[in-house]
Amino acid sequence: MTQMTFLSAELPLAKPFAISRGTRTAVTVVRVTLTDGEFTATGECTPTAHYQESPQSVCEQLDLIRPLVEEGLTREALQEVMPIGSARNALDCAMWRLDAAKQGKTLWQLLDMPKPVSVITAETLSLDSLENMEKAAGIAVAGGAQLLKIKLDREQIIEKVAAIRAAAPLATLVVDANEAWQGLDLGSLFQALHEFNVAMIEQPLPAGNDKDLVRCLHPIPVCADESCHERSDIAGLRDRYEMINIKLDKCGGLTEALAMTEEARRLGLRIMVGCMLGSSIAMEAALPVAVQAERVDLDGPIWLAQDAEPALRYENGEVWL
Repeated sequence: MTQMTFLSAELPLAKPFAISRGTRTAVTVVRVTLTDGEFTATGECTPTAHYQESPQSVCEQLDLIRPLVEEGLTREALQEVMPIGSARNALDCAMWRLDAAKQGKTLWQLLDMPKPVSVITAETLSLDSLENMEKAAGIAVAGGAQLLKIKLDREQIIEKVAAIRAAAPLATLVVDANEAWQGLDLGSLFQALHEFNVAMIEQPLPAGNDKDLVRCLHPIPVCADESCHERSDIAGLRDRYEMINIKLDKCGGLTEALAMTEEARRLGLRIMVGCMLGSSIAMEAALPVAVQAERVDLDGPIWLAQDAEPALRYENGEVWL
């Protein structure tokens, strides 16, 4: 018989993390642990207020589903009885890990996928003053960062990208507006960013209000994040985005993330895998999607004052297994 426990934990950040919607100095995660008496497995999620989630609401969801889990609910059945979101993500990932352990396999073996040595991941530049972001870019590339993800709002967009490009002339740059660019001249803005060799623009307009993307040229691929949660969203995004950002907390776990990967490929959309702030427990679960993605943003643990153990290793712009 499987036993299920869960808890919430506040993880202090090593430094503030800012995007267009606000600044954080800590992140609260919820961890689910499953055990059958011989093997134990854990999954982690990060509830997000922007998606009407809280640690309390996630724990309430998990408490409701616990009797079914302890009666033998399968991972496949979980997809039908629990909605997408971070609560299902933590449970789904714990189920994957427990299934692998019970079969004497690694997760990679269970998925019949080769395990990589490392994966190139973005290092995020938190929203800040131009001077501080330029300095952060220089520090990041001096430490080996190869891919920089620039958090921007509506202020000094081109000026900040120009300064970061000067500080990191060889790095791949992607920018993330977190829905902040409504009302701006997107055509001119995209063209200006193209001149700085920006490789991707993530979610420039609010989810549900992104139809203006159909009416402007995209010299740079545009990626849906807040506009894309699950498989059923993907087909409706093809007229305005070239890429989708798959996050396990949004879609409800590795099971749905793998299905989204297949659907995006079928429909001709390129793939990015992203994350919320969180520990190596959460990032490791997303790696089977990351190895199939064009862009990877799994740098959550580098923002933490202390990571969970066993921790993934972040070095030279890569996450090492």
